[in-house]
Amino acid sequence: MRRLGWPLLILALLFGWLQYRLWFGEGSWGEVTGLQNQVAHQRRDNQGLQERNNALAAEVEDLKSGEEAVEERARSELGMIKPGEKFYRVVESPSAPAPVTEETAAPQPEQGR
Repeated sequence: MRRLGWPLLILALLFGWLQYRLWFGEGSWGEVTGLQNQVAHQRRDNQGLQERNNALAAEVEDLKSGEEAVEERARSELGMIKPGEKFYRVVESPSAPAPVTEETAAPQPEQGR
């Protein structure tokens, strides 16, 4: 039994050290799980940015290839019109005043005694 004691003790210490590294050391399961979550989050972010880049690339290509997109932008963003066209601005009349309720009524000043 005495001859088996030291090797078993050494094996137990080695096993304990390996378990510590597995659970708490560098590259532990918790750290790996956290890194996997970060990678998944970054992939979602990258996918959204890739979709945005694709939309911008399509818009750039549309602006380069056709006059319709340029004309649409000039009309909507710059308010430009073609020669000979008439520009009409439609202004909506203000809506009827909202009914006065306790929440919207202005506070009444206190009356002197």
